Amino acid sequence: MKHKLLSCLLVLISYMSYSQNVFLSEQAEVSILTCGTGNESYSLYGHTAVRFKDVTNHIDLVYNYGTFDFETPNFILKFVKGDLQYFMSVSDYANFEYGYQYENRSIYEQILELPLVKKQQLFESLNSDLKSKNRFYTYKFIDRNCTNMVVDKVNLVLGDTIIKTKKPVDITYREILFPYSKNHFWEQLGINIIFGTKVDQKAERLFLPFDLLTVLKTTNINNTPLTKETTTRYEARSIAYETSFFNSSYILIIILSLIVLLHKKSINLIYFGSIGIIGIFLCGVGFYSLHKEVMWNYNALLFNPLYLILVYYYNKNNFKMMTLWIKIIAGMLLIYLVYMTTKVHLSLMLPFIIAHFLLFSRMILRKKKILEKR
Repeated sequence: MKHKLLSCLLVLISYMSYSQNVFLSEQAEVSILTCGTGNESYSLYGHTAVRFKDVTNHIDLVYNYGTFDFETPNFILKFVKGDLQYFMSVSDYANFEYGYQYENRSIYEQILELPLVKKQQLFESLNSDLKSKNRFYTYKFIDRNCTNMVVDKVNLVLGDTIIKTKKPVDITYREILFPYSKNHFWEQLGINIIFGTKVDQKAERLFLPFDLLTVLKTTNINNTPLTKETTTRYEARSIAYETSFFNSSYILIIILSLIVLLHKKSINLIYFGSIGIIGIFLCGVGFYSLHKEVMWNYNALLFNPLYLILVYYYNKNNFKMMTLWIKIIAGMLLIYLVYMTTKVHLSLMLPFIIAHFLLFSRMILRKKKILEKR
């Protein structure tokens, strides 16, 4: 990451004073670059950037809104809170392409059919941002990321919201996101646990690179296509996906099955205590974070903070209070199950739901047997 930041900084210094005074030639091209997905959590959904190529002026630059610094003080806390600063950077196209080739991620290019005056306006606008505080922006997963920052900038130059989702929208943000992590079970599980109601809204906002690529193919301005035919600048090498037992739902199902079958008090206390702590985290981060995506998280009905109260009475062998709290939590769990019937991530949560009901049943039955023997 340091190397990338240093490279961006050197290019930025080199072009900051130069590019602002350049008048693009008639041969200048501006294009949208869409980069393929990667295996790291931050690259699961691809990337969007803007390229300016002008042979006459010896320009071949990529403007990138997706730059961040892992070594930012309190990086994780800032990211969770939602005030982590991303920033625009600029790099040579050759370096940009090499980086994605190295990571084996495809690059697709769509040249925008804009008049020279609009190209110049966009070029100057991007370079102006590089020299001002507009270079920095507060990252938001859906509303402010590398894709919609580019969309907003181009639409601003076009003078209208030309690039937009096709109406009517009949799919949610969560449904769009879900397939991207299909080969990353634990990431998929974590993402769908921490996201709340916002990602279940209809996806009115363009926010993912490949959705933008698709939309650009059919976007017209004054009855003329906005982009030329999509060009593949680099095609990632095909790598056969190898399934892993430890990267699948099977390991989760086995762990939960063992907890249910063993039905040891100590294990149950640790498990339900952990579930309660996760619930406190989900509720806490909903109040703490500025990310709307994690607010109003109904998954707190499954990972319920009330489990900590249940753990307390279960540990004290207070059968009456334990039964009461099991009924309260089970009722909330039923509400959650009904609500989840229309959600794409129900299959991820179903093992937890089943395990919890089975554990509740076994806990009550065991306590009844103990009381009957007295």
